[in-house]
Parts: sequence; C-alpha cells; structure tokens
Amino acid sequence: MTDVLRKPTTRAFAGASFKISRTAVDRIMSIVSPLALLLIWEIAARLGWIDVRFFPAPSKIFATMMQLIENGQLWTHLKASMYRLFWGFIFGGAPALVLGICMGLNRTLRSVMEPIVAATYPVPKSAILPLILLIFGLGEASKIVMVAIGLFFPILINTMAGVLEIPKIHFDVARNFGASRVQTFLKVALPGAMPLIMTGVKLGVGLGLVLIALAEMVGARSGLGYMMWNAWEILSVETMYVGLIVISALGILFTLILNEIERFLVPWKPAR
Repeated sequence: MTDVLRKPTTRAFAGASFKISRTAVDRIMSIVSPLALLLIWEIAARLGWIDVRFFPAPSKIFATMMQLIENGQLWTHLKASMYRLFWGFIFGGAPALVLGICMGLNRTLRSVMEPIVAATYPVPKSAILPLILLIFGLGEASKIVMVAIGLFFPILINTMAGVLEIPKIHFDVARNFGASRVQTFLKVALPGAMPLIMTGVKLGVGLGLVLIALAEMVGARSGLGYMMWNAWEILSVETMYVGLIVISALGILFTLILNEIERFLVPWKPAR
C-alpha cells in the first residue's frame, strides 16, 4: 500500500521538475537570442563585413545611449512620448472597450457600427496625419489623437469578438437571475471577453508606439520620434539606433507588464 501511494507522488514531482526546468530554459533562450544577435552584429562590424556608416557597432550605439542618458536628453524625449502614449491609451482605449462590449451585446448597434468600422479601420493612419494636424494643430493634442486612433480599432474589434465568443447560456443564466443590463455588462460580458480584450490592448499598445514615433517626426520638438528625425537630419546614425532600441525595449516591457496583468485578470486562462 505504501509503494502504491509513493509512485504517483514521484511522478508528480518529476512532472513539476520538468515544468520548472522548461520555464527556465525558455527564459534563458529569450535572453540569449537577442544577445547572440548583438554579438554577431558587433563581430560583423569590427571585421568590416557590414557598412558601419549604416550599421554601426552595438558598442558605439550603447556608448551614444549612455551619453544621451547622462546629459538628460533621452529621459526628456522618453517622458514626452510616454505622456502622449498614456493619454492616447485613455482617450482611445476606454471608448473602444465600452463600445466593443455594447456592440457585442446589441445586435442592432453592431449592424449600424460594423460597416463604419470596416470602412475606417483599413485607412492608413499615416495618411490621415495631415488632416489631424490641420484640425488639432501642432501641439500635444494631435499626437494624442493619433495614438488614440491607433489604439481604438484593435481594442474595439477584439472586445466585440470576445463578447460574441461568450456562450449564450451565460447570458441566459444572468437574465434568469434577474441581472440588470449594467450587471450583465460588468459581471458577464466584461470578464468573459477579457482574454480577447487583453489581446487587443497588446496590439493597440504596439501600434501606439509606432504611431507616436510617426506623429513626433512631424511638428514636434520632443519625443523619441523627434529625436530620431533630428538625428537623421544631422546624420547621427547612432542616435537613430538609440531611438529604435528604446522603442523596442518599451515594446518588450509593455508586453511583460500586460502579460502579468492578464494572469491576474484572467486566472482561468491556461498557461502554455
């Protein structure tokens, strides 16, 4: 009897050990792979295999980054971009979340809004930048609106899709228990659509980083996009790469933060 009880326990511990080691391997690989790419890039630059006028060695790029950090320029541009991204997320994400859930719950509203969304979503956001500048001017408003538009569509579409994926029986149960529309919105639709909402937020934040850099290249005097555009004008290639690296690092950071938020908000979603 004792041997029978011990065997499953041993297997369980073996399985746990495998999971832990696999997670560790995945994390190591995610760190090693970009470092290996930078090492290859550095070697190729030092050996003259690539044109360092266009692809300077990573060591020179990071040296330039340290100079920009020390003189405070990088922090100034970073804060300006994050300010615009934050308010763009608020003004674009919140309406998209509410409208997406309402479209998922209300068939009539969905029929009215879907053609409008389908017509406006494919329009290149860079193509409407001159119109946004014309309407909102060269100040902060035009940059925030640009980010808000970019965030709006991915969150809206994914939120609506998430609500439509909820089994109908959940709404029937809520209705049978006398749930009001607000309770159905908050207790059924919002939690049920949360996995796809988080997917939309991740897509929106990534697109927001792209659009804020684009918007800051026109009519701005601060921000990462302005820093890269100004570096192009004075042929400071290393500074251009610093801006690209910072935006890439922000993308990784936001993804990690949103993944942790998703684990907290969607604990029932299986980890893979």
